[in-house]
Amino acid sequence: MNQLVASSATFGVVISLIAYYIGMLLKKKTGSSLVNPLLISIVLVILFVLVFHVDYDSYNSSAKYLSYLLTPATVSLAIPLYVEIDRLKKNIKAILISIFVGSLTSMLSIFLLSKLFGFDQSQLVTFLPKSITTAIGMSVSEELGGIVAITVAAIIITGIFGNIIAESILKAFKITDPVAKGLAIGTCSHAIGTSKAMEMGEVEGAMSSLSIVVAGIITVVGANIFAMFY
Repeated sequence: MNQLVASSATFGVVISLIAYYIGMLLKKKTGSSLVNPLLISIVLVILFVLVFHVDYDSYNSSAKYLSYLLTPATVSLAIPLYVEIDRLKKNIKAILISIFVGSLTSMLSIFLLSKLFGFDQSQLVTFLPKSITTAIGMSVSEELGGIVAITVAAIIITGIFGNIIAESILKAFKITDPVAKGLAIGTCSHAIGTSKAMEMGEVEGAMSSLSIVVAGIITVVGANIFAMFY
């Protein structure tokens, strides 16, 4: 099986898509936010790799085309933002301040926890980009000397966790404004969380999409500053 995967240019893509489709079916059948399609697909792919003794390099090589689509998929999130451009203009000051505070809080929490647990600088910068989209987070981690593989895992886990608990947290704190909902989700849990925001409504999706971009820029600058003073 490992040889088949290694010699195929698309086998990994097919396996990944089938796993995600199964996750979507389970999500549709249960209707529970805990049944996250992405999380299920990750588990299924891991099981496939382990059961059939497929090494990571072989799987990654045959699934690389999915990675190529990551950047354009992120860029396409600008479409709902364009639709809500008037609302953005009216609330631009409050929106930018909210994203800045959310991004700063995320990085500061990582900084303090790194100090608490005695992390070195490479471990710090590995986790600093956890709340931004993978395309940006990988570059930040690599440039600052972090462990990129762990950064990717942290970003995915953060996004999935945000996707699962977003609605519950918003209800618990009685946050009903669609702009606030979108900003909170996008700033904390990037593109994976944004998929949940889009399920809530167009405004939530647009604001969450904006948060991905702005939070990414803020984190690129902020990560360098936090790493400098660590």
